[in-house]
Amino acid sequence: MQKILVLCDDLWHPAEVIEKGFEELKESGYIFEFVKDAKDILTPEMISEYPLIINCKSYHLTHGNSADWFDPGVTEVGPKEFEEYIRKGGSLLSIHAGNSFTEDHSPEFAQLLGNFFVKHPPRCEVMVRPIADHPVTEGVEPFTVRDEHYEIRVIAEDATMLLESESESGGKQAAGYVRSLGDGKICVLTPGHILSVWKHPMFKKLVLNAIRWCLG
Repeated sequence: MQKILVLCDDLWHPAEVIEKGFEELKESGYIFEFVKDAKDILTPEMISEYPLIINCKSYHLTHGNSADWFDPGVTEVGPKEFEEYIRKGGSLLSIHAGNSFTEDHSPEFAQLLGNFFVKHPPRCEVMVRPIADHPVTEGVEPFTVRDEHYEIRVIAEDATMLLESESESGGKQAAGYVRSLGDGKICVLTPGHILSVWKHPMFKKLVLNAIRWCLG
């Protein structure tokens, strides 16, 4: 069974939601290993042991520590090391909070992902629908969840757009895309703030499809 590293826990996104969310995927056969304090445990050697890293974490160190977890001169694995990991054949799947990096907080990591976080309205009913045929969207039908409706500004010119989301208060937004970097892959999905989203059959299918695509 393949081991997958999951990064989670920040000021606005407690790890419990993500850990319980991945319990919904326990029948998939993958082994999910969780890291919360990414600053003091990750090393380039450690992440090289995983074919896929799933980031469900914003720029805060942990739920109880609002310091940025990318600390130059201290953090062993920052945007540069993540880029090297991907270029050498690793894959990065960024879900919800993993796409909340801004021009003020870790812009280098946002540039690596290919998007900058803009804003989101209060939680609302959000329609998510595929807009392209791709292994990530295979079998995924339009679905509606109550969620934070992320607005991101996609800056990656090579992004293949796969999903869009729409709500009354947030309008129509990009909700998912894929891109390649060197020998590795990047996949971005914006839904996933609360546990009920992770329990939705279409979201579970979407995440599993993304994992399989990232693993090649």
